Amino acid sequence: MTEVTILCPTGHLGFTPLEKDSFLAGCELKPDFIIADSGSCDIGPYPLGADGQASPAAWQKHDLEVMLLAARRLGVPMIIGSASDTGTDRGVAQYVALMQEIAAEHGLAPFRLAAIESELKPAAVREMLRAGTPIHGLDGRPEADDALLARTDRIVAVMGGEPIAAALAGGADVVIAGRASDCALFAAPLLNAGMSPATAYYAGKLMECASFCCEPFMGKESIYGQIREDDIRVTAMHPGQRCTPASLASHAMYERRDPFREYVVSGHVDMSECRYEQVAEKTTRATGPRFVPSATPMVKLEGAGKVGERRLAVVGMRDPYMIQNIDKAIAWARARLAERFGKPEEAGWQVFYHLYGRDGVMGPMDPTPPAQPHEIGVVVETLCQDGKRAEEICALAARNLFYARLPEVKGTAGAAALMSDEVLTGKPGYEWTLNHVMPVKDPMELFRTRFLTVDGTARRAA
Repeated sequence: MTEVTILCPTGHLGFTPLEKDSFLAGCELKPDFIIADSGSCDIGPYPLGADGQASPAAWQKHDLEVMLLAARRLGVPMIIGSASDTGTDRGVAQYVALMQEIAAEHGLAPFRLAAIESELKPAAVREMLRAGTPIHGLDGRPEADDALLARTDRIVAVMGGEPIAAALAGGADVVIAGRASDCALFAAPLLNAGMSPATAYYAGKLMECASFCCEPFMGKESIYGQIREDDIRVTAMHPGQRCTPASLASHAMYERRDPFREYVVSGHVDMSECRYEQVAEKTTRATGPRFVPSATPMVKLEGAGKVGERRLAVVGMRDPYMIQNIDKAIAWARARLAERFGKPEEAGWQVFYHLYGRDGVMGPMDPTPPAQPHEIGVVVETLCQDGKRAEEICALAARNLFYARLPEVKGTAGAAALMSDEVLTGKPGYEWTLNHVMPVKDPMELFRTRFLTVDGTARRAA
């Protein structure tokens, strides 16, 4: 029976540098492929909308260099997806340039690189919509329309395994892919080896975040996968970690709206009947996935657009009466802002009061906010198209908390304290505009692949 082995050193390349020792231990097992994802929606809409990156280039280069040198030494393909955090064309070009730079620095022999682009122009998507292609909202979002696309600055399509598999079949030694489903990176070589989509995508789901599927928790450590049809074995490479049935099953449910389904372009993996078995001290075996093909391939679109300039202020509170009445104080402060700057929905500004110590992380969704915290840190955040106006609104939004007119307040100070009497300039505010799917005739049609030869010896000699 065909077996493919995969080494995965990190669940988000460059987000923090990978741990090299467990990766090198995995290399000693001579994997067939070295694979890592480099992107996420967890970082919020700013990097996509602004076409920037969430990770320092030096950290990205560190991870790419460790992986590329090992892959070329072992003579095995290397696959990177969602290049530079968001998988835009800029991110793909950046990673291609880093591959060339690393190859030249180390005098690497020539290798074939495939760059797969997945960015779509909003105008092109608008034309598809006007031509009759529906764009369906996910998680309760409405159907996309012209107004939504007009608010969108940048869009990426999320590829399945097909474009990556085609690049490997075309002789790529290194694949740098734009935005991709995390599991698709691992599925691609397995599909080429003749394995079913069930096994291929399920293996990818289990391995996509590296050591997150092991215990105890350790980030950025490597895992090693041995995959046969309906027989996936995952081993922790760090000497202090184990891959267990509980840790692997937990990760299968990780970041899923439905814990038993993993959606890709061509369908979804049904994980409801999967089984997990400890087969060695550090290794767990998983079996039982089922693939349900879609009647029509559906490509996910992610889009982000700029909302405005962002300003921040930090206020601390320890007065029990003020904390007990903080919602009334905020309501009073909001009313004064509207008097001065106009109603926010009409005048184009927004203000948010994040109450750390009460419900600053989950907000109104917090199931158990403390009844009476002894201390609250208030992060005041404003958004407005005009930066100077955003700063003025933020300053007043914070300072008004000092002057909130509450019953029983007799003193003139002490209800609130500024961390620093200044307004901080944050990065511009962006919103997710597209979390949608679009039907396609072919899972490959929205993605563009180009091949190039990277010759480190030639560049070094020059």
